[in-house]
Amino acid sequence: MSQQIRHSSANSSLEAAEEGLPDMPDPLSLDAQLCFLLYSGVHAMGKVYKPALDAIGLTYPQYLVMLVLWEGHDVTVSRLGARLGLDSGTLTPLLRRMAAKGLLTRARDQADERRVNVGLTAEGRALKARAGHVPEAMRCALDLPDAELHALRQTLGKLQARLMRAAGMAAESPLPDQG
Repeated sequence: MSQQIRHSSANSSLEAAEEGLPDMPDPLSLDAQLCFLLYSGVHAMGKVYKPALDAIGLTYPQYLVMLVLWEGHDVTVSRLGARLGLDSGTLTPLLRRMAAKGLLTRARDQADERRVNVGLTAEGRALKARAGHVPEAMRCALDLPDAELHALRQTLGKLQARLMRAAGMAAESPLPDQG
């Protein structure tokens, strides 16, 4: 196996040299780590989001919850957690704070008391109009043509699906059924 990896790596370096591309960095250098690019990119994106979200009184995780709820579906806590990739230990206190702010409701499912349903309040629905500027602020900050932005979204979606598959996680789709 390691011989196959070395052979593949040698071929990659040779192909890169033939195409006039720089040699691949040492695989154990920070610059060669895709995970670091993603990690630092997510950190930077959070800093760019912060002023726009501060203006509407949300943190980034709260914004993600609202995005799911603004899609028009009441959801269970477990389904919301699956959609956002958050465990209940993270999600429950987040939802409590949002309920205390008057943005959403949490109620035990009458058919199955183990399930907690989450829905928007009138204030939570009204916040959607105030949040309308957030995606445009991000588009401006990214300063990418529409075609590049679309291609990036597709590439990241494929990467996410492959990583989830490799991690043994089920990819969560939009919420049409409440299963």
